[in-house]
Amino acid sequence: QVQLVESGGGLVQPGGSLRLSCAASGIIFRFIAMDWYRQAPGKERELVAGITRGGSTNYQDSVKGRFTISRDNAKNTVYLQMNSLKPEDTAVYYCNTVPRVDNYWGQGTQVTVSS
Repeated sequence: QVQLVESGGGLVQPGGSLRLSCAASGIIFRFIAMDWYRQAPGKERELVAGITRGGSTNYQDSVKGRFTISRDNAKNTVYLQMNSLKPEDTAVYYCNTVPRVDNYWGQGTQVTVSS
């Protein structure tokens, strides 16, 4: 059974930083590309960043230069380092495999950027 568990969210002031984690189980993690998504209130879920099994990365334009995705295959974990956070980054953040599998969605982790 595949399980993705996100953590690390919280309340942070504009300009602050957070590091999100997504722990995976039930998959051969090192062979699978991973993505981070987010969903803001009243909006569709959107792709934020991705990392291939080889470590190549890609980002949504709005987070380029501020967010960094990384992975630790020994820990079956993918990370999202978020710096220079803005109020518009407020959302629930989720991870998923590539290709995305709807049954794999976890509970997500809430990120709130507010003064």
